[in-house]
Amino acid sequence: MSPIKNIQNKLQNFIKTFYFNELIKGLLLFFSIGLLYFIFTLFVEYTFWLEPVYRSLLFWIFIAVEFLLLTKYIVIPIFKLMGLQKGISEKEASSIIGNHFPEVEDKLLNMLQLCDIDRNSELIEASIKQRSKELLPVPFKKAVDFSKNRKYIKYLIIPVFIWILVYITGNISIFNDSLTRVVHYNTPYNPPAPFSFHVSNESFDVIEGESFRLEVEITGNVLPADVKIHYGSESYYVENMGLGRFEFVFSKVIEPLDFYLEANGIASERFRLNCIATPVINNLKMRLEYPLYIEKKN
Repeated sequence: MSPIKNIQNKLQNFIKTFYFNELIKGLLLFFSIGLLYFIFTLFVEYTFWLEPVYRSLLFWIFIAVEFLLLTKYIVIPIFKLMGLQKGISEKEASSIIGNHFPEVEDKLLNMLQLCDIDRNSELIEASIKQRSKELLPVPFKKAVDFSKNRKYIKYLIIPVFIWILVYITGNISIFNDSLTRVVHYNTPYNPPAPFSFHVSNESFDVIEGESFRLEVEITGNVLPADVKIHYGSESYYVENMGLGRFEFVFSKVIEPLDFYLEANGIASERFRLNCIATPVINNLKMRLEYPLYIEKKN
């Protein structure tokens, strides 16, 4: 193989190494930016509980961003690495190599420029051969510095650290639930209530005609000032006892009642008050047996 051809092969190998390095950098950037944007998307849904129309917009923007990142940082470098897309030229590659190796300087670029000239001149041909022999020992591939990719690893650590932190603190459901809602963007979801109702009564049985005292405790980040109770076609305010405790008295219950509690537009589950019929004596018989000394007839 002629020295000139050897130099050209070394240049092609350098170009492939150059784009292999670009692919490594692209993979690190794709996962770094992609994961950060993925976490950002889930955080937006977790914070705002978007409506289906906005959730679908969030979903498709995420798909578009990830597709652009995939194309820019992975697909294009692979295409250039495989020669499916035009990459840097040999002259551009020679400039990169010349900047890395002081002994090369502009020799490689000048040699390529001479190759483009009509080689009828023996002087030009001899100059090309001389320069190619001088450049043969130079390891072009080493002009690609893989160690520079280390600085991109720190960007990948950020989203990985966030994910691990959320996992070890037991809050992974934040991501799981948000992801479910984003993926099923057409499904309506209601945000969780800022408080919940807890009925303290162990039994919901009351004897017919008697009263029943309902005891309710409300827990949560926000406590309502007023609570209503709904049963039948009526609704009443429940007495606020303070510190999230409420009470309501059903007076003289004569039939079973279905009821639920409501505060700030948030309703509790439905409860049933069971009415137990009062025992009634319909018939009474007594047998009296007297002692003999009384001398009375039984």
